[in-house]
Amino acid sequence: MNGVAICPGSYDPVTKGHVDIISRVSRIFDGVVVGVVDQPVRKQKTLFDAAERKGFIERAIAHLDNVEVQVFSTLLVEFARENNAKTIVKGLRAISDFEYEFEMNQLNRKLAPDIESAYVMAAAEFSFLSSTGVKELATFGGDVSDLVPDEVAEALKERIER
Repeated sequence: MNGVAICPGSYDPVTKGHVDIISRVSRIFDGVVVGVVDQPVRKQKTLFDAAERKGFIERAIAHLDNVEVQVFSTLLVEFARENNAKTIVKGLRAISDFEYEFEMNQLNRKLAPDIESAYVMAAAEFSFLSSTGVKELATFGGDVSDLVPDEVAEALKERIER
């Protein structure tokens, strides 16, 4: 196979689209480390703390033997090196994702030319799905049960009702 890959993100919250990408990546690489960004820089404060997000992912991917979840707060390429990963894998949904990921790829390549970036296209049924969109739907009472793991749907409802 292909060594270890990192699947980084804020996962606030994890969606079925994330789980799909992680599952597909786990079939390509010997090991996958899902990296949960402790405090995302480009996003506002997270709805769920890093430990909660880590737990949601661990339970959603418990069936995948070669995947582990870690919280990190360093540069992504440093996190990859700490885990002996030579590949960073991201999911892409739309052109807007590509533009951001292209910029990040160039910065990461400058910092760590030995670590490659690879991209997995979102499955058609998840091509519209984002954590932000899920939080917005949940905030206004929309049903998100088919978009996120059951545990996450319940946690969103409880958190937003507060």
